[in-house]
Amino acid sequence: MITGALKSQVDRIWDAFWSGGISNPITVIEQFTYLLFMRQLDERQAQAEFLANTLGGEPDDTQLFYDATHDHLRFSKLLAVDSPEARFAAFREGFDYIKQLGAARDSGFVTHMKDAAFLIPNPATLTTVATMIAKLEFSNKDMTGDLYEYMLSKLATAGTNGQFRTPSHIIELIVALTEPTITDRLIDPACGTAGFLAATSEYLRDDFKDATKLQREQYLAHGLTGFDFDSTMVRIAAMNMVMHGFADPNISYLDSLQELAPERLEAFDVLLANPPFAGSINQDILDPKLASIKTKKTELLFIARFLTLLKLGGRAAVVVPEGVLFGSTRAHKTLRKELVDNQKIDGIIKLPSGAFKPYTGVSTAIVCFTRTDSPGQNERIWFYDITADGRSLDDKRSPLLAEELLGPWPATPLDDAQLRLNNLPDVVARFHNQAAERDRARTEASFTVPVDEIREADYDLSMNRYKEIVFETEETRDPQDILADIDALDAEIADAMSTLKGLI
Repeated sequence: MITGALKSQVDRIWDAFWSGGISNPITVIEQFTYLLFMRQLDERQAQAEFLANTLGGEPDDTQLFYDATHDHLRFSKLLAVDSPEARFAAFREGFDYIKQLGAARDSGFVTHMKDAAFLIPNPATLTTVATMIAKLEFSNKDMTGDLYEYMLSKLATAGTNGQFRTPSHIIELIVALTEPTITDRLIDPACGTAGFLAATSEYLRDDFKDATKLQREQYLAHGLTGFDFDSTMVRIAAMNMVMHGFADPNISYLDSLQELAPERLEAFDVLLANPPFAGSINQDILDPKLASIKTKKTELLFIARFLTLLKLGGRAAVVVPEGVLFGSTRAHKTLRKELVDNQKIDGIIKLPSGAFKPYTGVSTAIVCFTRTDSPGQNERIWFYDITADGRSLDDKRSPLLAEELLGPWPATPLDDAQLRLNNLPDVVARFHNQAAERDRARTEASFTVPVDEIREADYDLSMNRYKEIVFETEETRDPQDILADIDALDAEIADAMSTLKGLI
């Protein structure tokens, strides 16, 4: 989560772009991201070189972005160029260089960057902005996404397509629920800034080190896939994945709801997604395979799409607006019936209503399921109600615990008081031990519901439909006693008034 101090730094950089004549906020975001990417490439290589020099041996070649011929184009060296005019020319050369990363391999990254343009208008603006970007202090592994999330909040049109970046601790929770492996093929078909893909790569970092050479090659080539219909998102996602060691990131500029090539269907073992919550699609461009759903709502069409992307036995964990779980239209019921009767629902996890603040207050849930295409897979369905995710549920989303105690993987086990502030470790523990959940009361944070009861409820999958609330009995005083007290107070007031009148 981006800190207040970092927000202030970003605000000053944003103002510098505007003062320099860049008035389009999307252009500001893109130019900011390009310079930040150049800085991060330089720092990643410097870190790899330092480790190699310290420990002996050769640097990790996935972290080497500048050879000897192009070493002068590293961010720190560009910033050190003496005159503003020469520095401006050098940065333009450096930008052209990063656009061509992986060109020798016909990399998809080059395709995504081909339309990227260096639009900083003059040497003075470049010097001001680049100097401030050099001074940004952060250590968050997904800071590119965090910065992008904050910058999106500045757009007057942010969220008009239902796009809101998933907070990093919710991303980590979803990764923890699905437990992807190095041999899985994983996809996010609405990848945005590639937050899910980047988090998965971090989760698999140790497995990657221990993998065979063939497993590493297959993982880097096909392990993580992302689609998005926004070209700006695709460029930022590609840069994010390069930073995570994927020299040729498997990111495609693609609308997942349109007809897909056959090799993309039934191809993935794991699917993680937070698809757009709003908007509708033109039926003329919709994949005919999805047309039977009879809806234009993207949140419903994406669920149908997920089933076509997964292999048999493939598992998914996706964020949906709660309306998907109880909506009364035929399309809503058809999709829920498909999940309940023909697939395996692994869990429904209700997120707190402030999970996506300050960008939206919409109520959401995580739906976890496995594609089986076989009836009779659900005997009971497991639910969990997250009431606290470690952060305040207002627009500030301030941490309620120390940083090392947040997220689904705290550095040390949480005590009961801490778990009441951060439910995420408990969610993961209970999700992976559902055999012990069967007898829980419906007043608890988690419980199971027989599938026949869900069918009788018109396939309603909202937790509130089944959760029981215990109202505590509060003893109240007898009304006659209260009236007697009022009479006594009235008498005291009358006596006081009589005494006061006698003094006048």
